[in-house]
Amino acid sequence: MTKRSISPSTVQPVAGQAAAHEADKSAAPVAQPRVAIRRFLIDDSVTEITGLLHRAYEPQMVMGLRPLAGRQDDKATLDRVLNSECYLALLDDEAPAPDDTADAAATPGAGAAPARPRIVGIILLNEHERVAFPDFFLRPGVSHFAMFGVEPGLQGLGIGRLLLERCEERARELGSTNLASAWPSPTPTSAPTTRNAATASSSTGSGPTPTTGAAS
Repeated sequence: MTKRSISPSTVQPVAGQAAAHEADKSAAPVAQPRVAIRRFLIDDSVTEITGLLHRAYEPQMVMGLRPLAGRQDDKATLDRVLNSECYLALLDDEAPAPDDTADAAATPGAGAAPARPRIVGIILLNEHERVAFPDFFLRPGVSHFAMFGVEPGLQGLGIGRLLLERCEERARELGSTNLASAWPSPTPTSAPTTRNAATASSSTGSGPTPTTGAAS
């Protein structure tokens, strides 16, 4: 079990995360995605979220770990989202969505519609599951996260870190001193991973990797 703090922090621009991630490469400058973190809204696309989760968790499915997030349908996705505090990462794409462009072209005098923000990351905080929690989750002062995933093509840019930091901020508001997650394993029991609020800084880089779909 590893531990990390839930310490006071500010949201860092994704652009800075991207620059650090690519600092050792001599390729062209990295694009700087504009990402916002917010709570799930009822008109957000559940199908889009399910597809994102399947792509993010595919490596674990290939490994035979079978995390729920990698195989659930839209009904299960919606049920889990509504029974937790769900936070989404939304990417502000510059280009309009293909169907918006087509509609604009078919309407005389209409310009291209603004792009809809694309869901590129998700995390659940304190999900109310219909399964037995690890004992650690039931201790006072412990919050937990699950269904954590980032679009594979955008991993490594700090999007997952922004999601995780938002959960840490919310956990502090709830009075929690630890933020925990159960990780898939080949055995029926998954070991919980925790971030301890009293011992280390949330910017140290230890503990769970925030840019992979890992906590199912």
